[in-house]
Amino acid sequence: MLAEEHEAACRAAARELVAAEEVALWLCPRRRIAFDGFAGYEDRRFGVPWWCERRDCRVSREGGYLHIYSDDLSRELVARAGTWDRRDSWCEGQWADAQPEELPGQPVTTSTARVELSTGKPDVFSQPCVS
Repeated sequence: MLAEEHEAACRAAARELVAAEEVALWLCPRRRIAFDGFAGYEDRRFGVPWWCERRDCRVSREGGYLHIYSDDLSRELVARAGTWDRRDSWCEGQWADAQPEELPGQPVTTSTARVELSTGKPDVFSQPCVS
């Protein structure tokens, strides 16, 4: 009986939640996309397509489905049935090529220079000893 009275008092003061932009941003928290193309959500990692221009995305779960949106919520990037095991869940199009073994999700833009070694044997005894 007390619960019914409380419900009646609360129902009189309740109103429908307006789905404003602030509410949508709160319901879809921002997540950073890692270099390997995964975004973390609820202690799990979910794949994001490689063509996503930004390094941040927004993630939400509705029932049994997981939705990954662009940072400004203008585009849905991935929608999938939520698998809640602890393994990484990659998505189609997460990497530019086939799924790599241990390659980054973005193209590599750095290079290394190769130094040619001299073929002569160094004279160890002609160098002064520094202590």
